[in-house]
Amino acid sequence: MLSERILTAVVKSAAKRELALAPTQETQFPVADPQRRYMLYMHVPFCQVLCPYCSFNRYPFREEIAKPYFASMRKEMLMLADLGYRIESVYVGGGTPTIMIDELCETIDLARDAFGVTEVAVETNPNHLIKPYLEKMAGRVQRLSVGVQSFDDGLLKQMDRYKKYGSGAEILERIAEAHGYIDSLNVDMIFNFPSQTEDILFADLEKVALCGARQVTFSPLYASQGTMRKMQTALGKLDRTREERFYRIVDGVLADGDDALFERSTLWTFTRTDDHGCDDDPDHIDEYQTNYVDYPAIGSGSITHLGDALYVNTFSISDYNAAIEAGRMSIMGRADMSKHDLMRYRLLLDLYKLRLDKEHFKEDFGCSVDAGLPIEMAFLRVNRAFATDDAHELTLTVRGRYLVVVMYRQFLASMNNLREQARAALPGAERALLFGDEDAAAPCL
Repeated sequence: MLSERILTAVVKSAAKRELALAPTQETQFPVADPQRRYMLYMHVPFCQVLCPYCSFNRYPFREEIAKPYFASMRKEMLMLADLGYRIESVYVGGGTPTIMIDELCETIDLARDAFGVTEVAVETNPNHLIKPYLEKMAGRVQRLSVGVQSFDDGLLKQMDRYKKYGSGAEILERIAEAHGYIDSLNVDMIFNFPSQTEDILFADLEKVALCGARQVTFSPLYASQGTMRKMQTALGKLDRTREERFYRIVDGVLADGDDALFERSTLWTFTRTDDHGCDDDPDHIDEYQTNYVDYPAIGSGSITHLGDALYVNTFSISDYNAAIEAGRMSIMGRADMSKHDLMRYRLLLDLYKLRLDKEHFKEDFGCSVDAGLPIEMAFLRVNRAFATDDAHELTLTVRGRYLVVVMYRQFLASMNNLREQARAALPGAERALLFGDEDAAAPCL
């Protein structure tokens, strides 16, 4: 559809201009705002399987590399304490953060001791939903997000996840085992795989409803330029013409109707309704960008957002360890955002969360959203994106929800391209480990 292609092209072009990584000599983040409390993002890049569509910083797991990495990350965490950051929440992403469960627990315990952290969210994979891991996470981890992607065995085999993580039926059993250990379990799913049919999608939705997880995140398939070829080789060519139809199936099955099992928390995060046993906070979403606009991030390949700047840590694990050992952070570049960039980001993020408060927007930017973003607002109005458009707020129509899905999907793909800029600085051996002969490259680390 024309509007989808226009949006994709516009966001891609704007992000290429706005998310240009520039070298920096900075060796630490800015000193914290003493009036604020922050979320801390930690990145654990190690995986047993490198999924072909993933553009995050990730490496094949080697214990002799991962163990000193965790130690470096703990040292970097204490650097934030020295800069005055008051951390109230921690999100550990990857990679597979639970790949060394004892190291992860030691890191979480340090965060609690250093900052008094009260809530920890962690990503994991289905093979770690077993009693020894769950017992160690119980009480330490309040929110666990498990990467399932699909319950379909054919798709799991295409993604090279079947042998490592089990069949769809086995994954379903493991999710059931996690109940009772974790306060809130989120299941990460993907739609619009090239070989995915509507029948496969409906079957996945049925299993999501049956699995009992409190939240489900159903994101469209996307990749960076650097991983597109590998993804297409493994999964087939991406077909965007089906994306809206598939999204409407997901959105409608999960959240439409008087007896819907889920309610929309964002455009692609759905939370079980209170009527079906959810007594946790329905507004808390297992996506850290939606809960905190500014946040420090530690670990190799992590991206920090503070004020009008994005700071990117080196993607080289050896360089990262060396920087931390020398007593400095491993910042290798930054991207500066203009006021217009920040207003666009705010529009996108608030609409992704289903509502933009016009009064808050004006308080934060000193102008109305119409004055600050006239072209963007005109495009969305022409395309009948708004269900509510009054002096106080913007909310979305069914059509508007999909248009913002396109914008957010392309923004995240562009963030992946920012990672590609950082990854381009990797030495040959570390690049080969990600995209070439893993066994040949491993000793070079």
